[in-house]
Amino acid sequence: MTATQDNGHTPDRDVVAAGSVDTVFHDLDAYVALPRIDGLAVSPDGSRVVTAVASLDATKTAYVTGLWEVDPTGARPAHRLTRSATGESSPVFLPNGDLLFVSARPCPDDENAEEAPAMLWRLPALGGEARVIARRPGGVSGPVVARDLGTVVVSSMTFPSSADDESDANRRKDRKEHKVSAILHTQYPVRRWDHDLGPDLPRLFVAETEAVSPPDVADHDPTGHQLGDGHEPQLNLRDLTPDAGTALVEASYDITPDGTTVITEWTTYVRGRVKKALVAIDVATSERRWLAADDNFEFVDPVISPDGSTVAAQRVSIATPTEPPDARLVLVSLADGSIRELADGWDRWPNEHRWTSDGSALIVTADDDGRGPMLRIEVGSGTVSPLTSGDDVYSNIVVPLDGAAVYALASSHLAPPRPVRIDSSATQQQPVWLPAPAPPQLPGTLTELSTTAADGARVRAWLALPDGAAPDEPAPLVLWVNGGPLASANTWSWRWCPWLLVAAGYAVLMPDPALSTGYGRDFIERGWGRWGETPFTDLMEITNAAVSRDDIDADRTAAMGGSFGGYMANWIAGHTDRFRAIVTHAGMWALDQFGGTTDDAYAWSREMTADMAAANSPHSNVAAITTPMLVVHGDKDYRVPIGEALRLWGDLMSTVSNSDSLRHSFLYFPDENHWIVTPQHAKVWYLTVLAFLAHHVLGEEWEIPEILC
Repeated sequence: MTATQDNGHTPDRDVVAAGSVDTVFHDLDAYVALPRIDGLAVSPDGSRVVTAVASLDATKTAYVTGLWEVDPTGARPAHRLTRSATGESSPVFLPNGDLLFVSARPCPDDENAEEAPAMLWRLPALGGEARVIARRPGGVSGPVVARDLGTVVVSSMTFPSSADDESDANRRKDRKEHKVSAILHTQYPVRRWDHDLGPDLPRLFVAETEAVSPPDVADHDPTGHQLGDGHEPQLNLRDLTPDAGTALVEASYDITPDGTTVITEWTTYVRGRVKKALVAIDVATSERRWLAADDNFEFVDPVISPDGSTVAAQRVSIATPTEPPDARLVLVSLADGSIRELADGWDRWPNEHRWTSDGSALIVTADDDGRGPMLRIEVGSGTVSPLTSGDDVYSNIVVPLDGAAVYALASSHLAPPRPVRIDSSATQQQPVWLPAPAPPQLPGTLTELSTTAADGARVRAWLALPDGAAPDEPAPLVLWVNGGPLASANTWSWRWCPWLLVAAGYAVLMPDPALSTGYGRDFIERGWGRWGETPFTDLMEITNAAVSRDDIDADRTAAMGGSFGGYMANWIAGHTDRFRAIVTHAGMWALDQFGGTTDDAYAWSREMTADMAAANSPHSNVAAITTPMLVVHGDKDYRVPIGEALRLWGDLMSTVSNSDSLRHSFLYFPDENHWIVTPQHAKVWYLTVLAFLAHHVLGEEWEIPEILC
């Protein structure tokens, strides 16, 4: 962000410098120091825009997020609002313009500040310092505010036996003092992504924010510090869901503008099946009723209309091994639960949706042909109109009360996320870019590539080319397979950034094979339950199209991918020797075991029968692998458990002699998860991948990163 003075602190030179480094992709230290924007909040009147910016801490071993205010007109530079060693997140405005956020930063009245959980803070619009207004022993997260009255709903981790804050605190203290970490499970699931579920689980709590009035400007001294003894009144958070169990794990929720009703996803697990429905909870009585529930569908992402009468949600059909899912926008009456599908002829899946301020339309984002445009869908007619044009992918939509503008984050393969302003009704427009770190200078160019598969389907990809790639100096190619698989390789990724490979001289091909989103349901169906068939042949066809270019060296190629892309890397290794090297990150290897070990077994069972898993399992072809492989995995990965990498590594070692075993390598991270997220580990990841490719693709000496020696 553009540096300014804030609360007497010096300007953020680290943020400014990181955003202005021209050779950032040639220097991993500079790359990991780039500021990263995520999240967006807009005041009700549209006069203030706040975003969260993550930057390196003093040790350069972790990212810390601070809140920055951005001028919605773009005329003034951004300035920092918050700063602490623990960081701040989840900004949301109250009706009077005060800003709420979540942070575990120390509070003046905390006796054990170092062990403080995440608390809810309030930063007055009139000036002054933030103060804590709500806390619970298990912390708080995900604040959502009623637009008219300011009632706030938060999620908080709570022990099943806890009846109040005191009993919950005592249970935590007891387990800590006795060093007990055991969890007794009585139902599925038991973990998610990189963390165990239980013994505490999320519940929803509600409070009236006006019960704790913001301090007046007169209550602060001229330096902005609040006067008094530091002990502040707290919100009375009331438990809305004491019997939730695992029903609210990763749940999305909203509250009516008048603060009387909360609508939330409610997940049930029966015999290995999961079902997400919507429930309505009366704030005054905590009474709960089913709003949208169907054995054939899941309902997710509830967003309540400005008049409080209707819930916009996604209705997702339950997939089977022979039928992929389908996601549709629906409108659910809060009064009687009646459901109407919106834009039933629109063959795209919504990513996000928000109401316009007058409730006449929904602002929606969706993957589309390798992009992620913002669209407007009229509630009355279902007419779909593109608000944006170009290659950007939009996320974090916010619509203020005035309704004239929509705010969002926009990114593409050319630039990381930045805040933008969009007219809420004009079509095919370009965004107004708001103050943010300047996009880093790229070491190459981006172009689009497509080919036709054997079944006639169009298969397309983005191709990043290094500066200087030409017929007389063709670039080596890396096929970069996206994760998902129900996803699109359409935008910026900090974890898998192609420009670091481009800076090293490689061209990077980022395709959308069968199963990718943004091309219609038929395109997904081409690969459903047949991972090793059409997705594989699509990847080979688009690779053929890339290497036919005279600026690509067809003899020096590699393939790599993570998650589903890691699965495809493993499958590719056993079905072709066209590549000189293969990097597989967090990929499935033995599908006969995967369904019983992943945290998402219920989703897996919807797509693969035992016979289909056997037919598509890469481990069956280990004897055919002749290409050097770099296996990468984090031990805390519960989506694709470490057992996949361990079995892959054991199988690889059983097929090679001692003399050539060094052609395969295993990069193991004991304390990382499905993604390698900490800055220094990210550096190790890129250094090792680049060294492995340099050795096997470019013919250079194998140079292990010094820190691993």
